[in-house]
Amino acid sequence: MNDKLLLLGLLRQSQMHGYQIYDFIENNLTSCTNLKKSSAYFLLGKMEKEGLIRVQEQRAGNRPPRRVYQLTPSGERQFWQWLEENLSQHTPTIFADDIGIAFLDQIDPQRAIELLQKRLRAMQQRLVKLEAIPPHTGSVSLLIRHQIQHVRNEIEWLNHLIQDLQSDQASLSNPKYQTTNFTDDDVSIQKP
Repeated sequence: MNDKLLLLGLLRQSQMHGYQIYDFIENNLTSCTNLKKSSAYFLLGKMEKEGLIRVQEQRAGNRPPRRVYQLTPSGERQFWQWLEENLSQHTPTIFADDIGIAFLDQIDPQRAIELLQKRLRAMQQRLVKLEAIPPHTGSVSLLIRHQIQHVRNEIEWLNHLIQDLQSDQASLSNPKYQTTNFTDDDVSIQKP
């Protein structure tokens, strides 16, 4: 749904041909989506069949015809429905990188520190790239700010973990790293 919402939202702003859509995503939204060109074209074709968008072929000079996509009234209604669903729901974030942390007690602490410092450098480089993104107008700037804040929080957390490992405080016996289960809505929460 999110990728379709993204495409409908872009087409709601302006009719576009496929390359324009993909170019906008590549230059402005890679921090919040990993929608690939082939997937975008697949979804555009699917949304055309569903009646959410319509396609017109346009020629410019001797170039091959371009398929220009635009929103239909049905697509407009679907955009609003998906937008409201997206804004009102919370999807828990899954941190694939944390799987290794689940086995941190299995590795030599010094080696763990070295590897986590390598991860920290990569995250710091990511932050530099995000902070170098030129200012955007409108809501796109909020996406960038969200990504920057997220990476800063991750860097702060990782710094604390590395410091704990360096001071030999991180171990399974340390209450700081024990999981406490709360029954409120059957949510498990890690207490710091």
